[in-house]
Amino acid sequence: MPKMVLKAAYVSLNGTDLSSYTSKIELKTEVEEQDVTTFASAGWTELIGGLASGELSLGFKQDVAASALDATMWPLFGTVVPFEVRLTNSAVGTSNPKYTGNVLIKEWTPIAGSVGDVAEMDVSYPTSGAVGRATA
Repeated sequence: MPKMVLKAAYVSLNGTDLSSYTSKIELKTEVEEQDVTTFASAGWTELIGGLASGELSLGFKQDVAASALDATMWPLFGTVVPFEVRLTNSAVGTSNPKYTGNVLIKEWTPIAGSVGDVAEMDVSYPTSGAVGRATA
């Protein structure tokens, strides 16, 4: 059985490669379950999928230098921007699909931590519209 260790995932927001600032990545998609059970269901619940949604969660190492992470993310706060994520930074293909869509940049934590801590943060952005998967 193949196994994989995440070593060089690719993360792009609004067309900017943020992989060098990112230490965690999770793209989660789900669909609401809608109950369509009838008397003809013979006592069993019947479900169909309803509205789909997703969430992109990232862990960032902060950098406030000019043209670095904070300067890139701060202007995006409150806007919907495109994203692309891949398991590796290699070319997109059947062994490295890309997932794309749009996310709402609903939060940003410019400063967090205690004395001696690495300046880092976890963020979660809801998707807006469809999430796609492509191998080309």
